[in-house]
Amino acid sequence: MVTSIMVDLDQKHLLQNWGGRQVYRGSQMHNGSFNSSWRVGLCCVTAKNANEARREQSSSQLGLTSDFQPMKRMSLEQRPGFSQKRGWVGTRYGQIRALTERMFKHLRRWFVTHIFGRSRQRARLVSKEGRCNIEFGNVDAQSRFIFFVDIWTTVLDLKWRYKMTVFITAFLGSWFLFGLLWYVVAYVHKDLPEFYPPDNRTPCVENINGMTSAFLFSLETQVTIGYGFRFVTEQCATAIFLLIFQSILGVIINSFMCGAILAKISRPKKRAKTITFSKNAVISKRGGKLCLLIRVANLRKSLLIGSHIYGKLLKTTITPEGETIILDQTNINFVVDAGNENLFFISPLTIYHIIDHNSPFFHMAAETLSQQDFELVVFLDGTVESTSATCQVRTSYVPEEVLWGYRFVPIVSKTKEGKYRVDFHNFGKTVEVETPHCAMCLYNEKDARARMKRGYDNPNFVLSEVDETDDTQM
Repeated sequence: MVTSIMVDLDQKHLLQNWGGRQVYRGSQMHNGSFNSSWRVGLCCVTAKNANEARREQSSSQLGLTSDFQPMKRMSLEQRPGFSQKRGWVGTRYGQIRALTERMFKHLRRWFVTHIFGRSRQRARLVSKEGRCNIEFGNVDAQSRFIFFVDIWTTVLDLKWRYKMTVFITAFLGSWFLFGLLWYVVAYVHKDLPEFYPPDNRTPCVENINGMTSAFLFSLETQVTIGYGFRFVTEQCATAIFLLIFQSILGVIINSFMCGAILAKISRPKKRAKTITFSKNAVISKRGGKLCLLIRVANLRKSLLIGSHIYGKLLKTTITPEGETIILDQTNINFVVDAGNENLFFISPLTIYHIIDHNSPFFHMAAETLSQQDFELVVFLDGTVESTSATCQVRTSYVPEEVLWGYRFVPIVSKTKEGKYRVDFHNFGKTVEVETPHCAMCLYNEKDARARMKRGYDNPNFVLSEVDETDDTQM
């Protein structure tokens, strides 16, 4: 709506905001002097469309006289001296600016998700890779000594950098220790050159002239190199006993350390790395029931024999007596169409847990799921087909990783050649589907439908027979 009014002003042109409206003021010039009577057009437009409104409104709509012509805002192409080169540069500048803004927006989102979002992550007992996040404190010295009693398990559980340190230290230490003993034997029997032994004297060990030669003889003896330049003679019983003792101890050290390395390499823990779980768990209908679904895949063609899958729900509970139990465990039964034992694990499987009245997820809803405080730990036990070793794979899910109202995308297809193909690109992808608001809503709906189809007897209903007489005369 446009309104024209008359005001007295001493300025020539002015554009300002008055009460949320754009005010246009123009003047008339008669005989070289400005007329104090101006026509003002008030146009109710927003600040976003002010430039378009000024270009579209004509002088008659604004109430201006015929001799006043408002200056039009020229575009870049209409300005004098414009060239195609400047237009191309401006276009490229706009593209670069838009690309830069998108890049900074992506970086800002990445920082919020990966840097600041980590502080808001919930504490896990089991990581996504299966490592347990727990530490033991205030363990007394006697309990720590038990780890050295079970030295085999302790060595196997060591990390590779510590294991290699123990491996190198064991061999170098034994070589140096026995080299020192061989030097002591030569020193006691005065076989060293500083004692100036006679030429016809037979030493305990030939050609040991110092600590370096004693260390080399110890190395040759323990690893059975046998160069033949240094050797034990029959003149010294102490040297013969030391030779036998070092040979036996060297075999023990070789057997223990090589066995530890081999056992570390062949542990079924590494086989568990080729079993992967989906990043998220989903809740949707399956077979007419509300289920929690997880996808698991075997990346090797070798099977896991006797596979068994189950779950534990960890949460803090308070007993009726007022005791607070942290990490209280509740069994979660996972099944596939054939059960939860002896899985035919040749292709990715979708395991599911039925949310019924006995499920701890029964009283949860789509809105309250993210407010819950729990951790769902999933276990998969099986026997490796190639080594017959038992392995266990585990992962966990927190409430933020459980998607309500989604299902997994199919990943198994059949090619024209008759082979089955698994597309792991869609392994963790999900699509949104229609899902009940909560498990209780689904079962209440089913009960209501069942009651509608069911008939009820009325105990107050009495059937009475009435004799009808035909009053019509034929």
